[in-house]
Amino acid sequence: MLAEIITIGDEILIGQIVDTNSAWMAKQLNLIGVSVKQITSVSDEEQHILEALAQAEKRADIILITGGLGPTKDDITKKTLAKYFNMGFRNDAGALEMVRQIFEKFKRPLLDVNIQQADVPDGCEVIVNRNGTAPCMWFEQNDRIFVSMPGVPYEMMYLMDDEILPRITSRFKLPAIVHKTILTASIGESFLAKEIEEIEDSLPAHIKLAYLPKLGQVRLRLSAKGDNETDIKTEVEVYAKKIIAKVSKFVVIDEDIALEKAILNIMKEKGLTLSTAESCTGGYIAHLITQHPGCSSVYWGGAVAYAYELKESILGVKENTLTTFGAVSEQTVTEMAEGAIKHFKTDYSIAVSGIAGPDGGTEDKPVGTVWIAISSKHKTVAKVFNFSNKRIQNIERSAASALTMLLNLLKETV
Repeated sequence: MLAEIITIGDEILIGQIVDTNSAWMAKQLNLIGVSVKQITSVSDEEQHILEALAQAEKRADIILITGGLGPTKDDITKKTLAKYFNMGFRNDAGALEMVRQIFEKFKRPLLDVNIQQADVPDGCEVIVNRNGTAPCMWFEQNDRIFVSMPGVPYEMMYLMDDEILPRITSRFKLPAIVHKTILTASIGESFLAKEIEEIEDSLPAHIKLAYLPKLGQVRLRLSAKGDNETDIKTEVEVYAKKIIAKVSKFVVIDEDIALEKAILNIMKEKGLTLSTAESCTGGYIAHLITQHPGCSSVYWGGAVAYAYELKESILGVKENTLTTFGAVSEQTVTEMAEGAIKHFKTDYSIAVSGIAGPDGGTEDKPVGTVWIAISSKHKTVAKVFNFSNKRIQNIERSAASALTMLLNLLKETV
């Protein structure tokens, strides 16, 4: 069973908003055994939408459409769908009643343009949208299913969870799809591929291996499809264990979670605490950590200290260290990390100081020079990195490198 997702709206194509709908829908479809063949974004232009629908009908069994259902003139999806299916319009009583209830709830006047939102192509089945005024419409043609939903994410999600996915699962016999993810760090994609080449070559046709690299990390994803979920889970697990055994020193965890979350889990299990002392990363490492619920049991906090004065007063870096070696140095970053341990009273700390760019570099310390130190109560490890002249990339690379260094020290000491 194949699906295609079509998102409609100029705001996506000009980068004004990010299309999170497609990623979420693709994940939910995958969970029920529906494979997404293609994701397409089109403009608010009739011919463009018509062409996208025609092409999708050739490729997929289920076409899910979001966007362009608002009450304003630039929202033309409903009219275009009526043209595509050669339908007239009717006013749907259920959709109109839901519009009335919503406007009454918020004590707003019901305008003609809002009433017209209950006008739908007369051959569609209306699925009432209980969280907005734009109706969801279900069409069938040539053994294909087309579903048009609002582009507002929470409206679309409720409709998918409560209505669309249950209808699909009850109507079709779908295969089981199983994924197993292994997170690795401190090894490049090509070197990792070489290490597990024999295992990859031995995979049966129905099990695929994907490499998903991300700044110092590579996720390996084994995916399998079959009729019996228990059998394919067992089979995938066999190959996962072979891979883990082969590259065990680079394996972080055999779950599909972020590196920082894996570290938090390890530290929580051991009852360990963490603090951060950031300069060039500006709190980005703290952000990565604190986006995960429950992080407070491990992460106690930290400091973003750009100025010399703050490095001295908050972290205890010596004035002589800063004037002699500079902020971007092994000596300074070591004192930052050890100062965080001392002043924040944690078991481990991360410290970063560097030149993120695009300016500020010198001949001996060019843009992209970053010193990172990881400290425990018994050991401090410091390392210099030479990244690029791209500021955001340097911040992200620094964070990934710091987390990997922390993981390595944890493996060594706990």
